[in-house]
Amino acid sequence: MQRLLTASAAVLALALAAGNASAQNFSDLARQDLQATHDALKANHPAAVVPGAASETFRSWIDAGLQDALSKAGQVNSGESHAYLLRYYANGFRDSNIATKPTFEAASPFFATGWPGVATAWRNGEYVVSYVQPGVRGAPPVGAVVKTCNLQPIADFAKAKLDGFEGDLTTEAARVRTAPYLLWNRNNPMVGGVPSTCEFQVGRRAREYKMSPQPATAANLEAAYRASVFTPGATKLSIEQVDGRPWVHVNSLEDNAGWDAFFAQVESQIATLRGAQGLVIDLRGAEGGSVNATSRGYGLANRIWTPEFTVSRQPEAGQITYRATAANRQWFADTLNRMQSDPRFVQESAPVIEQTQAIVAAFDAALAAGQQTFVMPGRPSVADTGATNPVQGKVVVLVDGGCTNGCLDTLDLLTRLPNVQLAGSATDVDSIFIEPTVQRLPSNYSDLSYGHKAWTTRQRGNNQGYVPAQGLTYTGNPTDEAAVRAWVGTLF
Repeated sequence: MQRLLTASAAVLALALAAGNASAQNFSDLARQDLQATHDALKANHPAAVVPGAASETFRSWIDAGLQDALSKAGQVNSGESHAYLLRYYANGFRDSNIATKPTFEAASPFFATGWPGVATAWRNGEYVVSYVQPGVRGAPPVGAVVKTCNLQPIADFAKAKLDGFEGDLTTEAARVRTAPYLLWNRNNPMVGGVPSTCEFQVGRRAREYKMSPQPATAANLEAAYRASVFTPGATKLSIEQVDGRPWVHVNSLEDNAGWDAFFAQVESQIATLRGAQGLVIDLRGAEGGSVNATSRGYGLANRIWTPEFTVSRQPEAGQITYRATAANRQWFADTLNRMQSDPRFVQESAPVIEQTQAIVAAFDAALAAGQQTFVMPGRPSVADTGATNPVQGKVVVLVDGGCTNGCLDTLDLLTRLPNVQLAGSATDVDSIFIEPTVQRLPSNYSDLSYGHKAWTTRQRGNNQGYVPAQGLTYTGNPTDEAAVRAWVGTLF
């Protein structure tokens, strides 16, 4: 929730310190950007000075990880490999809010330069063949379990190939998201491409298969990925009737998803949504990285229930710890200037402006006193208003590993409401170091983002997400929509 404090203006606060990227020595550019990432984080990230377990990985990786990444810089020979190495360093912090993103048009999730015509999925703790390109001979069948590749146990092979470069494999969500790439060549020179041979468990037998590279066509790769990982379609916000009850699709929390029309649809069907037959709120794939993501999720809850009913059930904000540096202060000062120069924001969001003014003043006082940090109180809890629950039936909230950041904030509220059941599969996890600073790295090929304040009293712990309870966990094929809907129907 605290990421909402300056949400409406934060999107305007990107710090663009563009460098000269005319030199095409990608190894040197990678070294330069790695050092700049290290220096910015060490100088400004709260984990460098805030004590506690949540900061331990940051402090152990900030220097050691830099040396690790620099040792690989000689292999960087393209914009793509530059992006991979920066991502490797960023993912090593095991902090969902530390990220590097290319400023150029990066490869899509369906990209590969070569593959064996086979994709895998992470299902129930194993890599399982999820797709075989039609016409490929000598391929393992769908459902076969990968045991080894190039004579390596598959856990070791996957860690070397995917961890850091494609995602944080310490999380279930990243294992699911990156699994299709296990056997693919994604043009990363720091890891192997298509393995030569892999062993699969096929029924009771273990069989070795040669992985023969196949032409990597965009259509086949996309079909393979969509057969492995639930991927929302083009329309991410909608309401439909499934088995006689409303199914509310919220498969995105991004600003451009079409919220005005969707909220109008919700309001026009509110009587049906609140009916005794119950409803489904589908948050699969709801990436919540947008600064407005939490407010979108809360806006939906306040419409389906009422603000009077939800306000006392919102999690307490507690305290926020800020790292007192000139750069962090400048972020808030720039944001405040943008707020005050927007007449509509001034008219509609005076409390946010006042709060931001208080934060800037607190920065000034802390810097003058030589303090490393200071603490500001968050929104206090609200007593139960006694408002009646307007929703008569059971509510099933369907989630998966695509539920991130602001989606988790939304679950912090939804899971506190009566007659709500969380179902599906494990969500992503979320750092307590929140609200992003974004800065351009010297090469001009990548942006660094990191949380510049610490929500140390958040009731959901650092790097914690949500895992549905036993009996509410879906263990089938998540890309088989008919099967998912039939299973959800049994929960009512």
